[in-house]
Amino acid sequence: MAPYSHRVQYYETDMMGVVHHANYIHWMEEARIQWMDQLGFPYAAMEEKGIVSPVKAISCEYKTPCTFGDTVSVNISVESFNGVVMTIRYVMRKNPDDIVCEARSEHVFLTREGRFVRLKREMPDFCEAIESSMNTATGKEQES
Repeated sequence: MAPYSHRVQYYETDMMGVVHHANYIHWMEEARIQWMDQLGFPYAAMEEKGIVSPVKAISCEYKTPCTFGDTVSVNISVESFNGVVMTIRYVMRKNPDDIVCEARSEHVFLTREGRFVRLKREMPDFCEAIESSMNTATGKEQES
């Protein structure tokens, strides 16, 4: 999958001239939406089916600050998925050797009424696409 690319805007910086920490979470969401589009399962289509995917947990480890004008590449991989909960890993870089942030988010799949959705039953093609992306990522890690 192609990484998400984001050019840092001036309004994303704080008084010290560095990106405010909350913006990295916005970039994670933008990257996740692009990743779902690339999988062939746009988030909007999931919502049309009455399924939402709220964040259950999130963590970020900031490594190197970003500033106005930097271009940040966000790579996504699925660490785990059981059909109800998915954990996504994000690696953000300014260049191939400069990691700026490593993060994780956990998502659950619910109906709009708040009931858990078993995606393997409701959206089996989506589950297969996620599992396939996990297998592809594992193969790349083994080759490295």
